[in-house]
Amino acid sequence: MDGRYKDADRVVLVIDQLNIHSSASLYEAFAPEEAKRIADRLEIHHTPKHGSWLNMAEIEFSVLGRDLPDRVDDRATLERHIEAWQRRRNAAATKADWQFTTQDARIKLRKLYPAREG
Repeated sequence: MDGRYKDADRVVLVIDQLNIHSSASLYEAFAPEEAKRIADRLEIHHTPKHGSWLNMAEIEFSVLGRDLPDRVDDRATLERHIEAWQRRRNAAATKADWQFTTQDARIKLRKLYPAREG
């Protein structure tokens, strides 16, 4: 908060549903005044409990990590490995078979997303 985002009035933080992920955790790590200062600048949004894109991203990073060589000497080599991995993953991917329309999803999942004003 005091580094990269020091000039931001508010930082939007999207996190998964683990019970440790709340502003209360700040009070375990910092003095109360500091925890409150940080918490006041955070806007926390949790991903849906049973549909976390964050979990999918973590799985993909895990797969990538297992597919890379044990050591990559430089950034250019790493980028080449990642691009090749990405091409293989995308070529093997199947198209999602959604069971309902976007409009149906908005109705069925409306409680998972904040209401938009305006």
